[in-house]
Amino acid sequence: QLQASGGGLVQAGGSLTLSCAASGRTFRINVMGWFRQAPGKEREFVAAISLSGDKYYADSAKGRFTMSRDNARNTVYLQMKSLKAEDTAIYYCAARRSSVIIRTRQEYDYWGQGTEVTVSS
Repeated sequence: QLQASGGGLVQAGGSLTLSCAASGRTFRINVMGWFRQAPGKEREFVAAISLSGDKYYADSAKGRFTMSRDNARNTVYLQMKSLKAEDTAIYYCAARRSSVIIRTRQEYDYWGQGTEVTVSS
């Protein structure tokens, strides 16, 4: 089970940190990722991190978002800075058993509920 939290309302240029805690059979999880879905749009990849700490970011996230992982707590974080109105979306945490970082949402095995981020301009 994946539990995402930390969403909220923030002004443009502000910061927000999302968290996603995994519980249950966490030994099956390797890569954890963040996706987001804006109103009327498809769910898109944001960032992912492997168990060993390798990271991959979408172009829209590079330089502004930082993903980190606390393996002892089975928790990942997405620190978001310099937020823009176009970052407004529901952010979803996902995980996959494979160690390969991939941006295709269909390749993720587990999904959490979303946490809503609203950036006001």
